[in-house]
Formats: sequence, C-alpha cells, structure tokens
Amino acid sequence: MNRVKKLSIELLNRYPDKFNVDFQQNKKTIDEIAKVRSKELRNQIAGYIASYINKQTKEQNKKSEQDVEET
Repeated sequence: MNRVKKLSIELLNRYPDKFNVDFQQNKKTIDEIAKVRSKELRNQIAGYIASYINKQTKEQNKKSEQDVEET
C-alpha cells in the first residue's frame, strides 16, 4: 500500500466525521489536524479521501436501491 492510501485511511479512521467529498474542505481539514510538509502530498491525500468517500457513498446508495427492489 502506498503512503497516500495509508495516510488517508489512517486519517479517515481517526477523524471519520471531519471529511467529505469536497476536495477543498478536505485540504483545510488536513491542514488543521495533521502536519504534512508537502503541499503535493496534502493534495493527493485530500483527493484520495474525497474519491474514497464518494465511492463508499455510491456503493451504499446502490445497496439501498437493491434492498428496496427486493421488497
């Protein structure tokens, strides 16, 4: 696992309510809660978190639609 994924998952596990699908907001949150020396690394982490949350949301919506169709 590369360091962007590792750091992103660690931040999501520690602060699950602070992140969302908004890249800009995730950048600000990372600046507040972590010391990331590189702006490029911070942006990669914020982008990975945004896409990860977006994927999770889509999967949950898909599952809930399937549950509704089954009933």
